[in-house]
Amino acid sequence: MSSKPYFVKFSAPRELSDAAYEALRQARQSGKVRKGTNETTKAIERGVAKLVIIAEDVEPPEVVAHLPIICDERKIPFVYVPNRQQMGPALGIEVQSASACIVEAGEGQGLLEQIVTEINKLRTTGGSG
Repeated sequence: MSSKPYFVKFSAPRELSDAAYEALRQARQSGKVRKGTNETTKAIERGVAKLVIIAEDVEPPEVVAHLPIICDERKIPFVYVPNRQQMGPALGIEVQSASACIVEAGEGQGLLEQIVTEINKLRTTGGSG
């Protein structure tokens, strides 16, 4: 599937999405995460989300389509990952998740900062890749 859903504003290279899963894992173990689109939306609206992770393969896409918009409004970085299946294990849950966010990075703070730097680079260059 090469065509991205309409809500995907930039393309994240594999290393970046792998790093996002890893940051979620680390934050889950030593910091604080929110799982699922409702929790993520609330965290963004409250301004507590440090990084929002959105799966690209969400059906219907409307479920997560509002996230990039409100992230931009709140100046909260977000990144896309290819599939919601991998979000579950990263979050330590049995089920898949359309989106999640890191509220406190914990031991993953350094990784989180690298990811945010990378996202900003991608977004300013138009994110081909």
